Amino acid sequence: MSQSLIQIKDLTKFYPVKRGILGASKKVVHAVDGVSFDIKAGETLGLVGESGCGKTTCGKLLLKLIEPTLGVIRFDGTEISNLKGDELKKFRRQTGIIFQDVSSSLNPRRTVAQILSAPYMIHQESIKISNDEIADKILNLLDDIGIPRSSVSKLPHELSGGQKQRIGLARALALRPKFVLADEPVSALDMSVRAHILKLMKKMQKETGVAYLFVTHDLSVIRSMCDRVAIMYLGKIVEFVDTCDELFDNPLHPYTKALLSATPIPNPKLSRVRHRIILKGDIPSPIDLPPGCRFYSRCPWRKPECLAQEPQLVDVSKNHRVACYQVG
Repeated sequence: MSQSLIQIKDLTKFYPVKRGILGASKKVVHAVDGVSFDIKAGETLGLVGESGCGKTTCGKLLLKLIEPTLGVIRFDGTEISNLKGDELKKFRRQTGIIFQDVSSSLNPRRTVAQILSAPYMIHQESIKISNDEIADKILNLLDDIGIPRSSVSKLPHELSGGQKQRIGLARALALRPKFVLADEPVSALDMSVRAHILKLMKKMQKETGVAYLFVTHDLSVIRSMCDRVAIMYLGKIVEFVDTCDELFDNPLHPYTKALLSATPIPNPKLSRVRHRIILKGDIPSPIDLPPGCRFYSRCPWRKPECLAQEPQLVDVSKNHRVACYQVG
């Protein structure tokens, strides 16, 4: 079994709410609230939830793009909170990110060659690579992602959406990092292009051994892409499974069941049979969280005791953890 590449413990990120020019900030937005998990080398961990639940914020914390309020993040055995200078630059070299809106992440005035050469130029001194070698690596990257070498002189607006996403993927994997945050990497693509990108990501993972944190709200891509899955709701992990089959065959948290019931099924006969769970009630404010379970206002199976205390993530089987009083 692979060793843990990333370990996070009680990871928390609060954003203060400004209360006027002179008013002190007394309230906070609970973006990420006491999250703990690990990511093994070479695996893909899926982080699933609705928009605004804290998925992307969690990913940015792992990359040290933002600083946590509380908690510990260890990368390859080293705590990253105090990394500075050359140590921070080395950490950056071992990580990457695939952006959700790839079009806005590509400089419109830079050619494909300039975009893909940026990681090498930034770390040129530490990785000891010449300009000629960089040019060769760019051509090899284009071969790997299935884009003609003649595209090196093209600007982003001359590429299709799928080609842009491939360029974003190539840029993230250019330095052969150990870990990449994939933030909704296929949400803006049509189904045929989406399949090609996911297949390419798995191919590159097999060749380089990179680990992914795959952030998405779309459960339809989880089964084919992820090894383990965490379900997130209002800054908390409410369900964690060690196999995708366990998630789809035996969902336990009411929120997970509702998400799965909303996933389209290609077979129309099965679609008519499946029970659709419609969530009612209001989503609580991440500023003024309710007592007890955060899902209480929308839960079809809520009971009064759910308001007494917030449920903790506990083991209900060997490869399944859930935070719900109505389970177990």
